[in-house]
Amino acid sequence: MTAVAERLATAGTNDTIGARRIAAAFATAAREHRAALIPYVVAGYPDAETSFQAALAAADAGADILEVGLPYSDPLADGATLQRASSAALAAGATFDSSVELVRRIASARPDLPLVPMGYANQILGGGDGRPVATRLSGAGAAGLIVADLTPDEGGPFEAVARSVELALVYLVAPTTPRERRAAIARRTGGFLYCVSLVGVTGARTSLPSTVGRLVRDVRATSPVPVAVGFGVSRPAHVRALARAGADGVIVASALVDALGDDGRDVEGLRRLVASLQGATRR
Repeated sequence: MTAVAERLATAGTNDTIGARRIAAAFATAAREHRAALIPYVVAGYPDAETSFQAALAAADAGADILEVGLPYSDPLADGATLQRASSAALAAGATFDSSVELVRRIASARPDLPLVPMGYANQILGGGDGRPVATRLSGAGAAGLIVADLTPDEGGPFEAVARSVELALVYLVAPTTPRERRAAIARRTGGFLYCVSLVGVTGARTSLPSTVGRLVRDVRATSPVPVAVGFGVSRPAHVRALARAGADGVIVASALVDALGDDGRDVEGLRRLVASLQGATRR
């Protein structure tokens, strides 16, 4: 075993109820010869009720899995669009409690849809082991959790917590992640591996890097779990290209927040975009 593998070796969270729910969604998409579509909504943006309606619209327009962003004052991986939405949600009164309640409402309304909240280490761990947060999210119906700034090198203790409450802890890899490290992270992630398509923060792009197809193929070659690609994906053409490159799933975030319009209330605009993206998932 190499030094990297030794440092990253641990049980992971892929043998949890949440991971199995996520895997089932990917398996369904694969049987239908398409990539799974993973839209993103910001909890509490522009307010609690509208974010709930946006989540249902995304679900009903073709989401296989739904990512729910937990508003945070210092979202390190988020670009301007998601930062703006997160700030607006906080200004409108969004809290962690209200975000958990949103997850609970979505899970109750669409019980077959795996929900994967996304947050940051300060929110989730809060200087402790993260058990209170993981327990609440699992109890609310979440299948998995993305902690964007938690690396596998430091994630072992929280993985144990996540396993104990049957949550899949999803890790990320980037174009700059060395091949050996990608493979080690893929063995640790739960449910799926989040492949960042580019170097930088989130945000809708007019085009994806020309190297993204090779990146997808390289990451899939070393991953025992489905690979979902995000960051910069904004158009049906992007989804189609990623699906044909072999991505098991495609994550779309900033473009959907933009689709809600300047005031965040155009739920029908979001629904139309999700439907058009879903139509591009076939291989």
